[in-house]
Amino acid sequence: MQCARRITRRTAVDIMEIARTAGLQILLDAQIGRETYHSVSGSLLSLQRFADAVCAARADEGATRAEESGRHEA
Repeated sequence: MQCARRITRRTAVDIMEIARTAGLQILLDAQIGRETYHSVSGSLLSLQRFADAVCAARADEGATRAEESGRHEA
């Protein structure tokens, strides 16, 4: 599975929202210039929910792209 991609400000917000929804706690550790640094903590079950949610989001994103690609070919 290929999950590596550039983290933009929008995807960082999405990732943090998924983490919160999964039950993880997010702390702002520092802000230096435009960069922010966060710590995430929680239970192993919360981490598993986070991983499942990220995989589901990636699958949804792939299905949407395939659907859009099919429309352009028709």
